[in-house]
Amino acid sequence: MTTPRPVVKLVRLGLVSYPEALRLQQSYVDLHRSGPHHTLLVCEHRPVYTVGIRTKPYPEPLLEGLRALGAEVHCTNRGGLITFHGPGQLVCYPILHLGSFKKSVRWYVCELERTIISLCRRFGIEASTSPHTGVWVGDKKICAIGIHCGRYVTSHGLALNCDTDMSWFGHIVPCGIEGKGVTSLSNELHRAVTVDEATGHLIEAFKETFKCDIKT
Repeated sequence: MTTPRPVVKLVRLGLVSYPEALRLQQSYVDLHRSGPHHTLLVCEHRPVYTVGIRTKPYPEPLLEGLRALGAEVHCTNRGGLITFHGPGQLVCYPILHLGSFKKSVRWYVCELERTIISLCRRFGIEASTSPHTGVWVGDKKICAIGIHCGRYVTSHGLALNCDTDMSWFGHIVPCGIEGKGVTSLSNELHRAVTVDEATGHLIEAFKETFKCDIKT
């Protein structure tokens, strides 16, 4: 008997604040207490710097300097260090129970990377992985990945630069990686690539990579 493909519900949040996205993620995580309820949240954020789990906190003067730029700053329970989210960036939060896929966090992160590599290929961009988590075009990161996984239920996810104002990244060392740059679909293609345009390709790449069906 053929195992049925997992069904993942697509929820488009539009432009949403980071705290509201955290609240919504938690509500979908809680649904898994009554059984698998796979969800793909896609959105954009107002300018915000997010700080992942690390052994020691960032200096408060650094964070205050970022707030002075007009961005919010939030500490989170995802993996990874500091990054930026803002308009023109496609943010995707998959809330999945890995028991319906494969119970491996390493596998899951690799599949997220493969999804974005497939998306980039659809735009004619050659992207790849590196020893650092995320997806890269040469030595420039085009997509940051930082996840949380508790009892095999995932949250947080990925942030793909589409038509992002890249100057925001100039105030930090993105993901704590020295000597590397950042790029976007628009920069690579020399034309504006909207979040809406990229979202359609993301959905198709996600379905293909995770071998699931998407329900709207």
